[in-house]
Amino acid sequence: MQRSTVGRRAAVAVALAAGVALTLAGCGGGGDGKPSDNKASTKSAAPSGGSSSGGSSATPSPESTQVLAQIKGEKNIVVTINSAVRDTGGFVTVSGTVTNNGDEVFTAGSWQGPEVALVSSGSSVAGAVLVDQVGKKRYYVLRDTEGKCLCTMGLNLIQPKETRPIFAQFPAPPTSTTSVEFQLPTMPPAKIQISEG
Repeated sequence: MQRSTVGRRAAVAVALAAGVALTLAGCGGGGDGKPSDNKASTKSAAPSGGSSSGGSSATPSPESTQVLAQIKGEKNIVVTINSAVRDTGGFVTVSGTVTNNGDEVFTAGSWQGPEVALVSSGSSVAGAVLVDQVGKKRYYVLRDTEGKCLCTMGLNLIQPKETRPIFAQFPAPPTSTTSVEFQLPTMPPAKIQISEG
């Protein structure tokens, strides 16, 4: 009886030592004293229906470097559209960036659009529109229950050479519509392709 108890204790001790050794080996960075280069991949979350109006934003970053369109406006402001994705909920999310290639600070007050109801969205892309020229329809940026746009807000004081991510959600055109025109106040229109999410 005493021998079997000692034998069990020895087996448990060996198992614990092996477990600790494996754990330490798993935590190492390759045994050369340098941290591991393995990085967890992170994916930006889809828009949650709102956006921050401060410096931090709920704007999703474009997931690829694909360029659907590049729009150059006054004062060397460049809007790059990276994706226009139709999801199963009946929305199209347009994502991209705005870059200030000029010499002065830029605030996107004129991009909010002329509607009085959108004043609460502030400096934003609330005035963006998708135009289906074949179906002869215009699609405006969606709004939340408080009347704020489902788009990037807080586009204030963009410094020269600074780039910020932007997005806007629209009602989805019919599935037969795969090409639309993206329009933003004060900027030239641009044709973009809608992909399926």
